[in-house]
Amino acid sequence: MELNNIVIVGASLAGAQAAQTLRRQNFEGSIVLVGDESHPPYDRPPLSKKYLAGSTEREKLRLRSMADPDELRVDLRLNEAATGLDVDRRVLTTTTGELAFDGLILATGARPRRLAGELDGVHVLRTLDDADGLREAFAARPDRVVVIGAGFIGAEVAATAREAGLEVTMIEAGAAPLSRVLDADAGMAIADLHRDNGVDVRLGVGVDALVGTGSVEKVELSDGTSLDADVVVVGIGVIPNTEWLEGSGLTIADGVVCDRTCLAAPGVVAAGDVARWDHPRYGSLRVEQWDNAVDQGGYVAKRLLAESDGQMVEPFAPVPWFWSDQYDRKIQLAGMTTANVEIVQGSIEERRFVQLYLGDDGQPVGVLAWNRPRQAVMARQLLEKSAGIQEARDALA
Repeated sequence: MELNNIVIVGASLAGAQAAQTLRRQNFEGSIVLVGDESHPPYDRPPLSKKYLAGSTEREKLRLRSMADPDELRVDLRLNEAATGLDVDRRVLTTTTGELAFDGLILATGARPRRLAGELDGVHVLRTLDDADGLREAFAARPDRVVVIGAGFIGAEVAATAREAGLEVTMIEAGAAPLSRVLDADAGMAIADLHRDNGVDVRLGVGVDALVGTGSVEKVELSDGTSLDADVVVVGIGVIPNTEWLEGSGLTIADGVVCDRTCLAAPGVVAAGDVARWDHPRYGSLRVEQWDNAVDQGGYVAKRLLAESDGQMVEPFAPVPWFWSDQYDRKIQLAGMTTANVEIVQGSIEERRFVQLYLGDDGQPVGVLAWNRPRQAVMARQLLEKSAGIQEARDALA
């Protein structure tokens, strides 16, 4: 089918990258980019770090790829949310009406999970508006900040708050921070890093309730204790934005389910946090990271054009890449983690080390590097070429 009109749902990193790639691939048809926020596409990673700390201003967050939508010939529609999709008719419904399309890119991302109850002083961090609210709360110098959840967002917010001189308690229901991503030793290293910087870290305890009259005053924990709180930050994961796709005919299972080429239906592809695709090496995968949004946004644009031309395409099979900056530590992960792990350089005690994660066949599937940026880059290259265990050990040692 000839492509004359492509609609992109989601005016964030993956969607903006898709739009830019379409033009770079000489697509001359119309591009409509629909976003439910009031802000032009912006970069999210600084929200929990430099922007929250006040060392980066708003204009620095604007994505270069969308610096001038008119020059890119993109019809950027802000404050417009997608509400429904008819794949057969090739019609997208939004809060302002219907949009017909030849090709559709789904990049609606995800939203934070929240705790029950509505109290002032309780924050999540996903959007620029969220960051503005939390930045203002920190600027008021609250006596006690409680961070619920020690994943990437929770740990980064706790570090930023502590570096601002605020008193911080970080609560994690799991046995260690980032327990769904890292092994126990690496997770406990993160806990110790925060403790060394003055954070009160509580592990293996959940939250029963947020208590207050109008504004949050206490956090009641599952072990029967409670914490005074002026500001609470909830960082307990995200939910893919897929509810609006009910009845569309697409398969939804913790994201938009796609094949190995990110195709969800003829003429419909998905990218970024909302996409769950069949990774040739790692199986069914949904990745919530910056690099994946960039790579997948560009890939699906090319995928649509290739489908239109009847061309075959290679599967989308990158090595997942994660990173987190906390205090003076740069934590980088290439690939995936497993229970089978060995340290090939440094030591956890000195917090400068490289861990190698092995699959069931004993071969490398992931590498974690703490303050070892050279080895982190090398690790990604080793995984991309499916290096064997001895080659990986020798290269990373």
